[in-house]
Amino acid sequence: MIQFMKDTKYDFLKFSKIAISISVAIIAAAILVMFVVYGGPNFSVDFAGGTVVQLKFEKAVKDDIGKIRGIVSGLGLGNPEIKTVGPVSHNELQITVKKKAEGSLVADELKAAIQKGYPDNTFELRRQEQVGPKIGSELRTDAIIMIILALAVLLVYVGFRFSLPFGVAAIIPLFHDSCIAISPFLFFNYEMSLSTLAAVLTVVGFSINDTIVIFDRVRENLRGGGLRQKNLTELLNWSINQTLSRTIITSLTVFSVVTFLFVLGGESIRDFSLTMFVGTIAGVYSTIYIASPILIWWNKRWPITR
Repeated sequence: MIQFMKDTKYDFLKFSKIAISISVAIIAAAILVMFVVYGGPNFSVDFAGGTVVQLKFEKAVKDDIGKIRGIVSGLGLGNPEIKTVGPVSHNELQITVKKKAEGSLVADELKAAIQKGYPDNTFELRRQEQVGPKIGSELRTDAIIMIILALAVLLVYVGFRFSLPFGVAAIIPLFHDSCIAISPFLFFNYEMSLSTLAAVLTVVGFSINDTIVIFDRVRENLRGGGLRQKNLTELLNWSINQTLSRTIITSLTVFSVVTFLFVLGGESIRDFSLTMFVGTIAGVYSTIYIASPILIWWNKRWPITR
């Protein structure tokens, strides 16, 4: 393991109660804002049903998004989501509305209205999708089941590889990471799509990997008789410091890539990159300030010997 920070002795767990309080406050505030201010989660067409149309214009339209939004809103299709696809110079727009109808009626209405509003700027249809409310509901249900199954499998894996206390301490923070990762979507009423779900599952994978690395060092120190020389809080701090270089290198690598995606990736990948951006921070933070305190709590009630 590359070590550029050696023999550090930071008392990370000294601030665990403050950190947990901040996490609880953020999650509670996000849920409160979602229901009180916005009346519930804002699901995309993937989960709620609706119509998506992707158009490539002959001339530039980057400064006309407001005008196009007005045209679509004037059709009585609700508040549309309009974003560029690919480089701005490609003149491609994706228009999403949650209006549900049989067949291609909504898409045809959209294309006709935009053609009328832009008689001198022809366009070609690149993509057209309709998602019915039943399919959207099934996707939501499948997404929830998939996340629960993934967490259950991880619990079994970590519990088998280490022991039950470690398995529980590794899985609970994943719920925390998932909630923190989507908190910007709840605070600002951004649409949650399949891209958001993919990012949440990626965050879960990143977080559990970071947790396992630290827990592996904890297990080694336990086998070396660590609890005879230190209490569990001291041993956890010791283990976190021992793996600090690896945590920083891995996290900075992931965070740098995600930052570039968020800044330069464009609107088409915004949902994924924003979720990863926040989730990467939460994944590192939760290993130290959520998973470790759970182990300490467990040890007070049922002493951990290995």
